[in-house]
This record gives sequence, C-alpha cells and structure tokens, in this order.
Amino acid sequence: MQASLQPNLTARTQYEVPLDRTVPHLLPEAPHFAQMPQVLATGYLVGLVEWACMQSLDGHLDEGERTLGVHVDLSHEAPTPPGQSLIIDVELTKVEGRILTFGITARDEAAVVCRGTHQRAVISLEKFDAVLWGNAAAFYQLPNGLGKPSAMPDS
Repeated sequence: MQASLQPNLTARTQYEVPLDRTVPHLLPEAPHFAQMPQVLATGYLVGLVEWACMQSLDGHLDEGERTLGVHVDLSHEAPTPPGQSLIIDVELTKVEGRILTFGITARDEAAVVCRGTHQRAVISLEKFDAVLWGNAAAFYQLPNGLGKPSAMPDS
C-alpha cells in the first residue's frame, strides 16, 4: 500500500442505467427476478459501489495489490429506471491495517438511492492466487506440482 492511502480519498462515478442492469436481468435463471419491475437491481448497485471504491484507490496501491470486498452495509432507498444517471460518491473514511472502510452515497435525478458503508481488504494477488489454487488442489486431491485441472479457470 502506498503512503498516500489515507482517509479522505474520494471518487465520484456517474453511470447511466441500461435496461440490462435492471432486476429482471439480474439472474435470468431465477424466474422470481423476471417478474420484477425494470429498475436498477440491488445486486448491480452493489457492484457499482464496489467499482467506485476501487476507482478511489487508483494510484494508491502497490504493484500486485488489489482489493476485495469483504463487507457491505447499504440501503437501497429508491428505484432508478433505465436511462437515468446514478451518481455514486465514495469516501475512504478509515484505514485499519489492510481493511479499508468507505462511506457511500448514491443519488439519481430524483432521490437519494443508496447510503451506507463498504469495506475492502488489500491483498497481494500472488499470495491470494497461491492460497486459492492450493485450496482447489486439495479439493480436487491433486498431488503437488500437477497444476490445476483443465476445468479450473485460468487466473
């Protein structure tokens, strides 16, 4: 982590909601979602919040570092229909070791849509991959050195 990774970092992300980010499109295999109104899905809203938080960290992480979402505490207070712009403001409020806490507010043209907090953990991508593939090898009962099975995705 760079020394510049300190509280008060901010980012603003503007996103025009397309039809395919509405509730009926969230999980096409789940018929319950297909019956819902065409407004921004909470699942996509969480992804947009994560994206805004990641953008605020640009230039503040060391080479090979990434962040992973580890906690989400967000309201979803108002519907946003397709075609409207959503503005997401994030502020890094706390740095505790490798855990970063962000304050979140999102609004569209009509109302506050979302507010809350989100935490991300700074990780070494190399170490994370080693643990991930080590666990996968144990699951698949691979002897050391055989590599990952062809059914496992590339990193």
